Amino acid sequence: MSAAEPAKSGTFKGLKLTNTLTRQKENFQAIDDSNVRLYVCGPTVYDFAHIGNARPAIVFDVLYRLLRHLYGAEHVTYARNITDVDDKINARALRDFPDMELNEAIAKVTKKTADQYHKDVAALGTLEPSHEPRATEHIAGMIQMIEDLVAKGHAYVAETADGGEVLFDTVSMPDYGGLSKRKLDEQIAGARIAVDSHKKNPGDFVLWKLSSPEEPGWDSPWGRGRPGWHIECSVMSEHHLGKVFDIHGGGLDLIFPHHENEIAQSRCAHGTKTMSNYWVHNGFVQIEGKKMSKSEGNFFTIRELLETENFGGRKWPGEVLRLAMLMTHYKEPIDFSVRKLEEAENLLGKWPDPIETDVPPAAEVLDALNDDLNTAAAIQALHSLAGDAGKDPANLATYSASAALLGVHPVQADLSGIDETAIQAAIDARLIALNAKNWAEADQIRADLTSQGILLKDSKDSETGARITTWEVKR
Repeated sequence: MSAAEPAKSGTFKGLKLTNTLTRQKENFQAIDDSNVRLYVCGPTVYDFAHIGNARPAIVFDVLYRLLRHLYGAEHVTYARNITDVDDKINARALRDFPDMELNEAIAKVTKKTADQYHKDVAALGTLEPSHEPRATEHIAGMIQMIEDLVAKGHAYVAETADGGEVLFDTVSMPDYGGLSKRKLDEQIAGARIAVDSHKKNPGDFVLWKLSSPEEPGWDSPWGRGRPGWHIECSVMSEHHLGKVFDIHGGGLDLIFPHHENEIAQSRCAHGTKTMSNYWVHNGFVQIEGKKMSKSEGNFFTIRELLETENFGGRKWPGEVLRLAMLMTHYKEPIDFSVRKLEEAENLLGKWPDPIETDVPPAAEVLDALNDDLNTAAAIQALHSLAGDAGKDPANLATYSASAALLGVHPVQADLSGIDETAIQAAIDARLIALNAKNWAEADQIRADLTSQGILLKDSKDSETGARITTWEVKR
């Protein structure tokens, strides 16, 4: 083990997770119980998030809540990134704003879609992550990591018809493919940026791609360009969680190539035997028994389900969408259907309104979640608790704590104790931080308000372009 690679010295607290890296259910031990670190791949903000994107947001929110319960909220760090550098974003910007300067058009696309994502996942009952880094904030770190990979013989510069690019040399890593269990000769490039036949090996993937004058780009040792897809998460996870951290999550579709290539970059750049000790992946989402696709006419965004009658002829509350997602084990494929939503809504209708409480959750709910996030079993246990909740205040408190651990059936906000002056002062302070590009402070203010049940919504004045922030109470 490298001197830079920490050992798992934390205490086993009952949590078991299926580790994609080993294909085994393992006892979870943190590197450091005082700072348990979780990284999850977030959205690429070229379009509104679809219902499949809702599943990792919900699944890893439950894991985040569970870790906070086991280790203490102050001892858990959760980073979920936003990808705002991508050729799909460029294409959407050119399509939607053809008469606008590209960088300005890109900013409009990413601002609109990121704001909608925040609104969507808040409606699904998710907690704010500790950090929400954006790719554009970490370009310098990406360039540095690529330089390190080139210097160590793990990457090379290749000339192409449109300029050139830097590629990761997969043959330089003898055990490349360990996460997906694919042999090197079976690999494909798997990059969001198109590559050509100039690669040394078919599986080599893009780290840096030169940009034309019409494309967005940043200055680098290899010329003005933009990063490949995979490098961003290696850099952002290191920045917020360290070279080796505890848990990396995402959907099954990210195992190859994205997570495989993250591992390759991070390990080769840092000289470690791993990037994350546990890799956790949620299953796919089908719609009414079919793979979701626009060609099938069954492609639905989270916003559509929440705000329109496009699915099942009605709008669906966020807590119903959340419960429906959690009724199937996260590793299994889920058939998202009107019937499943109706079943979830029916369950919620039978449960009592929860109360604010500091009692621990029921042992049977905690045991189910500790068993590889068995939310289906936890919901069954919660349903039994709901039947006893009205018989005794202590039962209601235990039920409420258990519901909070799952993030279902949230406590209704009490408007009587809201200090509107304090909220506005916090919003003003956040605006100052944003204008100073102090993203960490701005994110912390938003997170503090969210923890109080206050949700922020950013927009712009149509005439002046000035930022406008409004707030509402989370229900």
